[in-house]
Amino acid sequence: MDRSSLAHAVTAWYAAHARDLPWRAAGVSPWGVMVSEFMLQQTPVSRVIEPWTQWLARWPTPAALAAESTGEAVRAWGRLGYPRRALRLHQAATAIVERHGGEVPSDVEVLRQLPGVGEYTAAAIAAFAHGRRALVLDTNVRRVLARLDAGTQSPPASLTRDERERAARWLPESDDEAARWSVAAMELGAQLCTATNPACGKCPVSGACRWLARGRPADGLRRTPQPYAGTDRQARGALLAALRQADSPLPHATLLARWMVDRAQAERALAGLVADGLVQVAEPGHYRL
Repeated sequence: MDRSSLAHAVTAWYAAHARDLPWRAAGVSPWGVMVSEFMLQQTPVSRVIEPWTQWLARWPTPAALAAESTGEAVRAWGRLGYPRRALRLHQAATAIVERHGGEVPSDVEVLRQLPGVGEYTAAAIAAFAHGRRALVLDTNVRRVLARLDAGTQSPPASLTRDERERAARWLPESDDEAARWSVAAMELGAQLCTATNPACGKCPVSGACRWLARGRPADGLRRTPQPYAGTDRQARGALLAALRQADSPLPHATLLARWMVDRAQAERALAGLVADGLVQVAEPGHYRL
């Protein structure tokens, strides 16, 4: 398997078929890329474009966000879900201002020291914001390499050492080529090599795909979507939505009335939001973001 030629085929396909996403535009700052990576965690691209645009218009630099309250960050996060990401992004912006002169770092290990930045996010920021060589292993890239190289339908549930070693073998040596390969492989997984109904007939490397050559065998794994309706997560979302819409702190009873399904669940959700720092006690019995 000539990995260099195959990687070139994928990057050439990307050049012709990449989606026109705002954080990929020329001139977008490393901060803009970083914000996109936080927002895209567990959230579809289509839901991120408008919030990302509004966020960058309001807070074009880490310093601008760090100067705001965490409550405003959570409010602006809106309905993106998993609002802890807004807190972590605010904390990361503050750390960037305090430790790095307001500039998003380019080194993977330095990035990993920022709040909310794990292995994938650090690599993605290094590659996509700074053009560095880094192992960018999101679900899409892992699936592409599982099929193309390992001949399996899906990657393991958790990232393994074998996957990292496989990805390292595919990563071009130069920074520029490595960064292009990373985004191109990710896009291939998002557009063609999808989890269900992959478009193998349109894939630029289908002729070398070991999974396709084996007849696309199923791996037997059944991935059941996590329920949302009636969960503590939905209860938390209802309480946060009420606080986002409020111009002043809400009384305890008024806030809990936004989740009438289960009073005990509402109490538990509110306590969790306070413990996580997403909601603050403005005064006894009253709450705000």
